[in-house]
Amino acid sequence: MSAISIQQMSDRIAALMEDRLGARGTGLAAKLASRGSRLPRKVRKAAQDLAREAEKAQNPKLLLQVDHDALAQNYDLCLHHLTRLKPRSGWLAGMWASIVLSLLAVVLVVLALLRWRGFL
Repeated sequence: MSAISIQQMSDRIAALMEDRLGARGTGLAAKLASRGSRLPRKVRKAAQDLAREAEKAQNPKLLLQVDHDALAQNYDLCLHHLTRLKPRSGWLAGMWASIVLSLLAVVLVVLALLRWRGFL
């Protein structure tokens, strides 16, 4: 496994964390610092190991020390967990829809009350 493929694995997990958890920062390590606490312990440890191995892969001498089997297992675990989560892109629209619906209900109740009391 080359350094490029290890970096691609790390980037894929970082992109999923940004999409599914709203993590901020550049790189997997920064995203783990941002939203890593929202992951289960096992997945968080696997992602931290993946980030550590991706940093090792940048140095050609340290690339020889990378455990490729463990790296593949950690990647699969993170990928499996993060792909099951729903994307966070629609949470803001859902919140605004809920607020607008609540306000509409309050206005309708007030108008019905005013009509019933004879003011309208």
